[in-house]
Amino acid sequence: MSTNKLIYIVDDHPLMRKGLAMTLEKEVGFEVCGQAESAETALTEILKLKPDAAVIDISLPGMNGIELVKNLLHQMPELKILIVSRHDEELYAERALRAGAKGYLMKLEAVEVLVSAVHQILNGGIYLSEKIGNKLLMKLATGNASKSDNPLDLLSDRELEVFEMTGKGLSTKDIGEKLHISVKTVESHRANIKEKLHIDSANELMRHAVKWVEESSK
Repeated sequence: MSTNKLIYIVDDHPLMRKGLAMTLEKEVGFEVCGQAESAETALTEILKLKPDAAVIDISLPGMNGIELVKNLLHQMPELKILIVSRHDEELYAERALRAGAKGYLMKLEAVEVLVSAVHQILNGGIYLSEKIGNKLLMKLATGNASKSDNPLDLLSDRELEVFEMTGKGLSTKDIGEKLHISVKTVESHRANIKEKLHIDSANELMRHAVKWVEESSK
């Protein structure tokens, strides 16, 4: 009987999925047991295949990666999850860990870092880059774990997605289609974002969002 650790990959970019799968398959003791491009497909298959670990992207059509983490762990508390994302690490790493993920890795990292991160979470550890790990430890050490100087931390996971897509120039209709929610729901999220960030107009919201997206991608 195989003693390989089973790993499931969730990413909506076929090339990215293929790259992650190839990297992990090369490692002795790892076996990629399945792949999905959406959280909905992944949720069904992971519960059926019962892998040891899942590598999940945050930006997915429909349900996002963080929601998927919460759903999976509710039904499979032992599953080890590594979030792999292009998103601003400082903003999303803490959210991922709060949702129950055991690690957060930027997509720009070298392939050997991915393998090392998966080993680490499978062995019961937590993987974070040194930079973000030190920041989170400092927050805990100084008792500021619940406080944040980043106003975007006030946004829910879904509101943050809407804010980011706004900054990328997507219209309300486009955002609704991408997230599989109604235009009315997108508008409701935008109203909440404006209130939480003390923004008065749609134009000001757009300016803030564009600026944040530009800074995050540097």
